[in-house]
Amino acid sequence: MALLLCTIKPCGVGTVPRFAQSFAVKRWTKTQIPKVRTIEKTPKRDVTLAYGNIEIAAFAKDAIPATSSLPPEKPLTWTEIKLDLKKLPQQYMMLSKIRLTSLVVMTSCAGYALAPAAYDHKTFLACSLGTALVSCAANAVNQYHEVPFDAQMNRTKNRILVRQLLSPLHTLTFAAACGVGGLSALYFGVNGLTASLGALNLFLYTSVYTPLKRVSILNTWVGSIVGAIPPLMGWAGCTGGLESGAWILAGILYAWQFPHFNALSWNLRPDYSKAGYRMMSVTHPKLCRVTSVRYCAAITLLSTAAPYLDVTNHYFALESLPLNAYFLYLAYKFYQESDSASSRKLFRFSLIHLPALMILMLVNKKYWSHSIEPPVISGDVDSSNISAEQLVRPKKDSEDEDLPSKLKQLKGLVFTVQAETK
Repeated sequence: MALLLCTIKPCGVGTVPRFAQSFAVKRWTKTQIPKVRTIEKTPKRDVTLAYGNIEIAAFAKDAIPATSSLPPEKPLTWTEIKLDLKKLPQQYMMLSKIRLTSLVVMTSCAGYALAPAAYDHKTFLACSLGTALVSCAANAVNQYHEVPFDAQMNRTKNRILVRQLLSPLHTLTFAAACGVGGLSALYFGVNGLTASLGALNLFLYTSVYTPLKRVSILNTWVGSIVGAIPPLMGWAGCTGGLESGAWILAGILYAWQFPHFNALSWNLRPDYSKAGYRMMSVTHPKLCRVTSVRYCAAITLLSTAAPYLDVTNHYFALESLPLNAYFLYLAYKFYQESDSASSRKLFRFSLIHLPALMILMLVNKKYWSHSIEPPVISGDVDSSNISAEQLVRPKKDSEDEDLPSKLKQLKGLVFTVQAETK
């Protein structure tokens, strides 16, 4: 076995051949090969490599014979983590990603509020609480799986599990309690459809999206589906079904995820690359910018289609146009300039765009519970054949009668009731 020592003289950057090629250039390399008859540990020696203005001091480690086996691993030792009960609520909020959870609950509440059915405060509270608990469970499991990678990123290196403020067992216990409690609240307090959507979202986020982040850029599309399910949960919690209005709202949330996350990830490319995440901003930067423009345009189209599907009135399409147009403009600037400033503007406006659009949809909601008119059932109509939708939703504008005819109909109904009571 021979020990090879190399000494490279300093020179200008770009003029030094590669280390592997230096053996063929005698004026750069000085080689000494001592005679060694038996396999033994060689003494430690300093090796200094110089490349341009950079000098790297290395230390040769003891040589290990090729036939020897690695030393046995040390037994695992448990480290005690002392809990501070005063800080535990704050740590739970950080583990739950409270800001992200608040956004999820807000979109669920928007779906409940936009549904064309009467408001029930008990169902609304159960739906909001269940959605929040399921979101907390998903975020806790996500952080549990990503501890080695979060430690490598500046954005996530101060998270709870990276700093070892909570143990993994404590984290999984918290996630299990939140998951079971949230799904139970959705199933027993709302309905089975809402609970099924919550369970599906929990599975997609923890078992599909989280591992897919290190495999393929398709994780962004899966993550957008996860972001589109909470408004469906709110709508299903109110009506018990998923009508066309629910899919319009879910489509807007699905499309909004792309410019929001793409703009966020653009300035975090060094961190994502170092941690090994397969993000569009790292592996496909042009596609990252193109999809931002594409889905901003999709939001505009969905907002225009909302009045025609009886979700909002026609004023919503006009009032949301400036908001969506500016969002599209920022996405186009991001596509053209592809710098930190344009991505930062797009990300910040996305945080304003979504709540503003939800408020406009709520203000311009087409059917309100207090404006629903009960149907008039005459003697020649079988009440058993009337559907639940006819009892909940009023007539369309084209079917509405003028005010005098309505008054005559109401007057005739009163006389009929009086005659029957006599």
